[in-house]
Amino acid sequence: MNRPSEIIHVYFMPGMAASPEIFEYIKLPKETFQMHFLKWKLPQKKESLESYALRMVQDIEHKNCVLIGVSLGGIVVQAMSEFLSLRRLIIISSVKTRFELPRRMRWARITGLYHLLPTFMVNYVEKLDFLPLGKFVKKRLKLYKRYMEVKNKHYLDWGFRKMIFWERKKPLEGIVHIHGEKDIVFPIKYIKNCIVVPSGTHIMIINKYRWFNRNLPRIICEGKL
Repeated sequence: MNRPSEIIHVYFMPGMAASPEIFEYIKLPKETFQMHFLKWKLPQKKESLESYALRMVQDIEHKNCVLIGVSLGGIVVQAMSEFLSLRRLIIISSVKTRFELPRRMRWARITGLYHLLPTFMVNYVEKLDFLPLGKFVKKRLKLYKRYMEVKNKHYLDWGFRKMIFWERKKPLEGIVHIHGEKDIVFPIKYIKNCIVVPSGTHIMIINKYRWFNRNLPRIICEGKL
């Protein structure tokens, strides 16, 4: 990989409701990159994705930067890119168009059943520790409590709606998509033209950080492995 002479500023957008701490294990060479972490803002009532993205753009302080978004954050950075001149746009564990959404989400859009999503449960996560749950669920709850920052039902409802009713039909030119082979939120069978992370799940930014630390510098600079 040819190292650029100037510092590359890389902005990271976390997944739905997550804090920037999901990137705590991501390390980029300091002589080449400077990392910046974006935080979710509470959406205004009936706010459009475009309006929200424009507010998020206000936190970008450098020109010709790299923008990286995870999951719902990947959808938001795509909207943000419309207002920016970027060096690179990268999404992780996300989708490039509405056609990459899984069938259950497309079905929820058609039927309106997204209203039944139990987003109110966000206020009861702490109490779930006392239930007789399996080790796998307990482990996921521990991660959920550690990294989930925005515990706001309005925000979660807004996020689900923006994802399910997303209108993008064609991928943005030059977008780089990194996706896990075993992502169950956005199954890879619906995903096209992506860099596949072997055995990667939807939370691979946390548990596959070694892969990202090894490969992300080249992907940022060259747009490919």
